[in-house]
Amino acid sequence: MFYDEVFRILNKKRVRYVVAGGMAVVLHGFARFTADLGIILHLEERNIDRFFDALHELGYNPQVPVTREQFKDRTSRAEWISRKGMVVFSFLHPREHLKAIDVFIEEPMTFGTLAKNAKRIRVEDLSIPVISLRHLMRLKKKAGRPQDAIDLANLKEIQKLTKR
Repeated sequence: MFYDEVFRILNKKRVRYVVAGGMAVVLHGFARFTADLGIILHLEERNIDRFFDALHELGYNPQVPVTREQFKDRTSRAEWISRKGMVVFSFLHPREHLKAIDVFIEEPMTFGTLAKNAKRIRVEDLSIPVISLRHLMRLKKKAGRPQDAIDLANLKEIQKLTKR
């Protein structure tokens, strides 16, 4: 799996997260191309520290020069949203240029709700927390981009077939 080392270290460091975005669409059963890994992180300071430590161990760096402390600051994140229209913050791998991790800078729904309803998907020996189909569909509808409309249609078909 393309991001198995990321899932392994996040799980090992007990980071509270759920997979979202295109990778969640794939993990729910619709095969489509996606290069980045979308993550909704529990935006609590210790969890952010564990997340930054994990990505640092794997060699990932923030795409823009932002420190861990700046990311942990709710006021800074709120300013990024209001001034820049930012939704996600990206981390890039210096050698593996296709590997990017996009982290939501605001919990789109209460993290406790997302975690409680997440589907644990097993891939080989990994257990990956993936946003529920219902919540993923809600996010895709809200985002409203052309790819999101395609994903939403396919997720509705998955929902019909699996009765989830």
